[in-house]
Amino acid sequence: MSQAMKRFLQSVAAVAICASLLPTAADAAQKKKVEPHRVHRIYGMTKHSSVVRAVIPAVYEKNGDPALKSTIALVMDQDTHEVLLAKNDSTVQPIASITKLMTGLLISEAKLPMDEMLTITQDDVDTEKHSSSRLRVGTTLSRGELLNLALMSSENRAAHALGRTYPGGLDKFVELMNAKAQMLGMKDTHYVEPTGLSSHNQSSAQDLATLVKTAYDDPLLREYTTMPGKVVAIGKRTMEFHNTNRLVKNPDWDIGLQKTGYINEAGRCLVMQAKVAGRKLIMVFLDSAGRLSRIADAERVRHWLERQASAPSGSTVIRQVNG
Repeated sequence: MSQAMKRFLQSVAAVAICASLLPTAADAAQKKKVEPHRVHRIYGMTKHSSVVRAVIPAVYEKNGDPALKSTIALVMDQDTHEVLLAKNDSTVQPIASITKLMTGLLISEAKLPMDEMLTITQDDVDTEKHSSSRLRVGTTLSRGELLNLALMSSENRAAHALGRTYPGGLDKFVELMNAKAQMLGMKDTHYVEPTGLSSHNQSSAQDLATLVKTAYDDPLLREYTTMPGKVVAIGKRTMEFHNTNRLVKNPDWDIGLQKTGYINEAGRCLVMQAKVAGRKLIMVFLDSAGRLSRIADAERVRHWLERQASAPSGSTVIRQVNG
């Protein structure tokens, strides 16, 4: 065999060996598919004991702060008022259905008969956002049932009917909402209607923390906001309603009061009273992008506080998160 032929065969063999060391197209595709789940902050869902839980691989930023996705956040000790984490907490913005906490507070404090039957009318239909509702015009439920659905399932027509049928009418009810806010010292809060569909219902995280603390003192609001679900009889049929906050079904959480909210102008919002690492806390997350990011932020904060509570020093570091 000639020297030229030998050199040619050696070159072919070398190329074949190098090619065998490279990943196949299938390997590359699989790596591309799997790699983001390993290195990026994403979360999926897993089931355990029939309870859906969020899985959050990355909980902290490089400096140890919780990696929050909410534009606005506030976490404080309910008893001492110590601020554990704050992010743009004085910023005023739309609050969506967090509004319904004030609606519920006024209805509960008014001591109106909860067994009085109220009917959904055309006046309760959303003409601003044109949102849908499972409560058709003509549906008749008790005041207590409407309050339950407004707080648990964030039913807009239920909340509007509660304000409309309040003694003095809807305008009087909204006037009382604002008066109650001022009485509580919520200086950055303003309401124009009882559902939260209007972007003119606005507040700050600081003010909402005050509202959560006040609402928590009401046993009825604690009960209704944390119920996982409820079956309601409407005429000859029954309808099942669920809580808009999946964390109330999560055994890892001890939630005393909560409310979610969403309109485009407000982003995803969540306020809660919960016990974490032995402390009663008030949490506020506003303007969170992504359907599950407000829930993930609550999980991040819980993990952060539990990690600090188990640290040797036993002290909690108060952080002002940038942004």
